[in-house]
Amino acid sequence: MVQLHENIVGIDAAIFMHPTVWKASGHVDAFNDPMIDNKDSKKRYRADQLIEDHVAKIEDKIEKEVEKAAKRFGETFNKDLYLTTNPRILEYRAKADEVTGKMNAAFIANDLAAVKQLIEDEGIVCPVSGSRNWTEVRQFNLMFSTRMGSLTDDAGIVYLRPETAQGIFVNFLNVYKTGRMKIPFGIAQIGKAFRNEIVARQFIFRMREFEQMEMQYFVKPGTEMEWFRYWKEFRLKWHHAMGIPVEKYRFHDHEKLAHYANAATDIEFQFPFGFKELEGIHSRTDFDLTSHQEHSGKKLQYFDPETNESYVPYVVETSIGLDRTFLAVMSHAFCEEKLEDGSDRIVLRIPNFLAPIKLAVLPLVKKDGLPEKAREIVNKLRFSFSCQYDEKDTVGRRYRRQDAIGTPYCVTVDSQTLQDNTVTIRERDTMKQDRISIDQLEEIITSRIGMINMLQKLQ
Repeated sequence: MVQLHENIVGIDAAIFMHPTVWKASGHVDAFNDPMIDNKDSKKRYRADQLIEDHVAKIEDKIEKEVEKAAKRFGETFNKDLYLTTNPRILEYRAKADEVTGKMNAAFIANDLAAVKQLIEDEGIVCPVSGSRNWTEVRQFNLMFSTRMGSLTDDAGIVYLRPETAQGIFVNFLNVYKTGRMKIPFGIAQIGKAFRNEIVARQFIFRMREFEQMEMQYFVKPGTEMEWFRYWKEFRLKWHHAMGIPVEKYRFHDHEKLAHYANAATDIEFQFPFGFKELEGIHSRTDFDLTSHQEHSGKKLQYFDPETNESYVPYVVETSIGLDRTFLAVMSHAFCEEKLEDGSDRIVLRIPNFLAPIKLAVLPLVKKDGLPEKAREIVNKLRFSFSCQYDEKDTVGRRYRRQDAIGTPYCVTVDSQTLQDNTVTIRERDTMKQDRISIDQLEEIITSRIGMINMLQKLQ
């Protein structure tokens, strides 16, 4: 975001900020999750997620119907026509839309009784106990609070930040003035955020301490929807550039908007447990800067030299979870395959530019000067990228170990290396092997694993 855009700069804001910051942002009064308990299992769930999981099961039925029809009709199968004409598909689709519509209407009206009634009407059961013995739906604030001060009596309540965005807004003037920024411009940061998730689940998908990557893009009022559409497409393009199949991603537009937004969409990824939010793109209007301006008494406005007027900019936000992105990459990359010789292979097909180890150097045997030559290659290349040396077990087993941790390339040093200064380079995904000169190693590997290849897809 920063490297490819001249008008976006990065900052690192504080984790602890004045409590009024969170009053101004609305988090003190409105940052809540609707929770419901099952009396039999004593487990607590987010009510909206219970309903969404129920809808996902209905959508899974649609997918299964499509799969069965595709097998039945073969090459003549028209998926689009089937989805719009098959009575059972239409019934499932109508049901999913009905449940989603009722849920959104209940939350927009803040009618928690209606949310519970919907759960009961749909016969949604506890995943643990299988019972429908539910409590009332209640709101829980998600911010962690602590006290700051030398004496307990005088200590004031402060909060761990539940998002990194507010640190950008309170630093708006600092960046605007010192960076000599002109509208439109963006401020981005990567940092820790903390949420008192009642139910942290699905491995690292939902955690109480997580890493966010956010960018707030400040624009002239009236142009926000144009920029909203731009960042939607640019961010999706970034995800596609990583090389993961495009069908793994989809947009999900919000029907229920946050109090500060006039448009919002999620980029969802197909995790092993279904399509879930990976990144959010929101048009936040001027809510944040206006609210901080009111609470601080400090003008947070931009002076436009072209129109000779001052105004509070509108904001378009992109917010992506770094941990969720890691989970998306890893869940897609992990692969178990059976080879032609009947053996099994576990391989982690991580995009090359993300692989933690780029190259493994392997002497064919532990004698005849081969380990020394392999060490020489490692010592030469480790300045350019992370390398690993391994001499234990057969070379086949060493290949498998590197496949399992996602190393894109393995270089094998053999007796011929000592004669003509060439090595065998093996590619992780195809297992194809080529003979190349040691002098070409750095150039060839750099050209295949560098992030520049990925970034150029965005131009």
